Order: sequence, then structure tokens, then C-alpha cells
Amino acid sequence: MALLEEVKKDYGELKLFIDGEWVPSRSDKWDEDPNPATGERIASYPTATEEEVLRAVEAAAEAFPSWRDLPLRDRGRLLFGLRAKFEEHFEELARVLTQDHGRTIEEARGSVRRCIENIESACSTLYLLSKGEHIDQLARGIDEYLVWEPVGAFLIITPGNIPMHSWSSFVPYALACGCTVVWSPSWQCPVAANKIAEVVQEVGFPRGVHNMVHVGRDVRLNGLMLSDPRIKGVGFIGSTRVGKIIYREVGELGKRASINGNGKNHIVIMPDADLDRAVEYLLRGCFGMTGQRCLGTDNVVVVGEIYDELKERFLRAASSMKLGYGLDESTELGPMTTLEGREKVLGWIEMGLREGAKLALDGRGVKVEGYPKGFFLAPTILEGVHPDMRIAKEEAFGPVANLIRASSLDEVIEWINTKTDLGHSACILTSDGRAARKFIREVNVGNVGVNLGIPQPYAFFPMGSKRESFFGVAHSRIDSFRLFMDQKTVTVRWV
Repeated sequence: MALLEEVKKDYGELKLFIDGEWVPSRSDKWDEDPNPATGERIASYPTATEEEVLRAVEAAAEAFPSWRDLPLRDRGRLLFGLRAKFEEHFEELARVLTQDHGRTIEEARGSVRRCIENIESACSTLYLLSKGEHIDQLARGIDEYLVWEPVGAFLIITPGNIPMHSWSSFVPYALACGCTVVWSPSWQCPVAANKIAEVVQEVGFPRGVHNMVHVGRDVRLNGLMLSDPRIKGVGFIGSTRVGKIIYREVGELGKRASINGNGKNHIVIMPDADLDRAVEYLLRGCFGMTGQRCLGTDNVVVVGEIYDELKERFLRAASSMKLGYGLDESTELGPMTTLEGREKVLGWIEMGLREGAKLALDGRGVKVEGYPKGFFLAPTILEGVHPDMRIAKEEAFGPVANLIRASSLDEVIEWINTKTDLGHSACILTSDGRAARKFIREVNVGNVGVNLGIPQPYAFFPMGSKRESFFGVAHSRIDSFRLFMDQKTVTVRWV
């Protein structure tokens, strides 16, 4: 199948978006951004200077009073305009995302659709959740009401694995609530970030409401912005290790935070599961987006006597997946986003082998025709994995799966709840309602799936992570309303 046309071959030197304008960085530190399928440069991006990131903070802070006071329906028109612009640029956004991140075009289109759903959800937040509460005649001659007020300017830090979706998990909600933002996207997908900022600019938001700066690998710049008193809080998606550092800083500064970290997710296959459907779910859950998905799964736990049959079907399906450039619509598995990420996953596999796991399917040496410099890693499946191994406790973040045998559902629930401190997601595949209900009620994770491989909540539900997968006052998506707004109660006596 012929490749879809790239939006551009080369995006040149990327700029910063500050106070409503594209600003060339004066930084003396620049890095190249490669297409992960070809390994060839598609852009150069700066590590912004301290002066530049503080200018973005200043712009957001200065824009806040007038944005906060903009009539609700006028703010709503801009948010609905944002949705329209995403629809208008839908295919362009998806192709840029494939070119910059590596995922398949089908997966990229799904991600852009998730962004639009978040914008729609933010519009509902604007009109419904901001109405407040009122009690008339609470006591004789006394009325009382509650209003929600926007907090101020926020720092939003997003990862490279979901560069567009993570932006939409916070920014539209912040804007809907009347807050302004400085967005610090990951160095891994800077072209995708710039494309988002271009689309936002077309909507016509007031200057300073939406700002974007590239900080590269200099995370110190994020700390500089966070410590600025004009920034009132942070929305973060990334690793638990970095999230804990940010959360500690936020606590010392007395600011608000939504910190979303790593997961170690499970798919549990019960003896009565439909194995054909189970394999479909495993391919998506373990290898979708090349395993670089927050709700992706490393641990495949098989209960009972179906292990050998499930393993055979899984190996056969995984080994037949077509690797290639995601702009080829027949591609089923794209490359890793970065060479560094690929090397980390290879190290994770080696760690598992040292611990005693065995390779049931080895995807490390894959060669993809036409893409000799691509960051490819084929599906890799390990067996003989025990829940006490590090690979069963630590996230791989690549196209890998651990096959784990279990004797009962109780045993599996105990493993999920005690063998790792992470509590992102878990799925169960079964036709037994009692088993599913037990799993839902007893497993200590924030996102549960029944008879599916990716328990992705819709935008109008929060991403409900638990334990060391989340820290803060509010989860992402619609729940971030509680991050960006604060309560004020008013008690009135006129009699």
C-alpha cells in the first residue's frame, strides 16, 4: 500500500509560542527531532532560555485577569471554535503525530479524536460544572450560595508518548475554567506540539492565554516556572519518579497539582474467556502504540488450564504483525518514538532474562524493509515470569508482554494489589459476571476493564489512577475542573 503524504518533509527550526506570537528562540542549545521510522531529521528544536520561559509565565499571568472576566458565553464560543479547528485539521494533525511519534495512522486518528472528545468535555464543564450551588432561605432571612472561581495561570507538563492527547487532558479544561496556561511539551515530539499550538492560534484566543515553550531535556526550566509565584499549580503526565519530585516541590510551595505517573498494568484471562477475542485484546493492549501507552499492558496473567492454548494463539498473532512506517495504512506496528526508548526496553528484556524469564517470541533483531535506520522493535513475549521479578513490577513501555501463570482469581488480585505500588489499570476477560464483579470491587487500581484490552475512560470521566500512579488534588480530564477552580461561599442576610 502506498504511503500517505507527509504534511512536510522538514519543519525547520521550531519556535516558541509566547503572548500570542511565534518567537524564535535565542538559545544556543538546539537538538534534532528525527522521524522514528526513518531516523532522519524532520526538525530542530531549542532548549528555551530562562528569560524566554519567564516571559511565557509573565504572559500567562498578565492575560489571566481579562480571560477570567470574559463572559462565559464568549469563552464558550472560543472553546467550540477550538473543537471546530481540530475537526478542520483532523487529518493533518494525525499525520504529523504519526511522523513525529511513530504510531500508526489509525492510532494517530484515534488520538486526535480523543483530543476532540476532551474539548467537547471541557465545553460541558464550562456550562454545567461552573454553575455553582444556591440555597434560598437557609435560615430566616438568610440565603447561601457557592461559586467556583478560576485559580490563575498553570504550568502543564506533558510526555512524549501521548503528546496531543495529554495536552487535551488538561489545557481545554483550564481554558474553559478561565485559567491561562504555559505548556511545556516533551522533547520527544516537538513537531506535534507545535502543530497543536498552530491550531490553537487559529481559534483567536486572547494573547497570553495559551503559551508553549520547549525546554528540551533541561527540566530545571520546568522547576523555574513552577517556583514562580505567578504560576498557581501544575498538571503533569510522566514518570512516577519525576512526578514525586514535582509533587514534593508543589507541597513546599503550597500550590495545586495533578500528578499522573507510571503504571504496571495487567490483563487477566479467565478459563471461560473467548480466546479469539482475548488475542485481539492482547495485541492492542500489549503492542498498540508500540507499547508506549499509559494504559498499555505488560503483564498477561492466565488462570487455569488454558495457558498453552492461549500462548500458541498469542504467539502466532503477534509474530504476524506487520511493522513499518505508520503512514502506510497497512502497518500494524510502528517504531519506538526514540532510540533511547528502544534501548531502555532492550535493557528491560535483558533484565528479565537475567531474572530467569524465557523468550517465547524475540523481536529484538527485527529488520524492516526500507527503514534501516528506524527505531523498530517487534513484539517480544517472555514466559516463566513470576510476580516477584522486577519485570513483573516495573513498566517496560515497549512492545513486550510477560506471560504469567495463576491458579485462581484470588491469587491474581493479591498480586496486583501487593506486588507493585502502582495502581493505574487492570482488565479481566471472562464470561462469568460473578468473577468480573469480584475483580472490579477488589482490585486496587483506578481504571478497570471487563472484556477489553485498554480500559480507556471517555473524556467525561476522569483518568482514575491510584497509589503511586497518581498524586494530587484532582485527576486529569473532566476531574481537572477541581484543579483549575476554587470554591467561594457567600452568606447573605437581607431581612
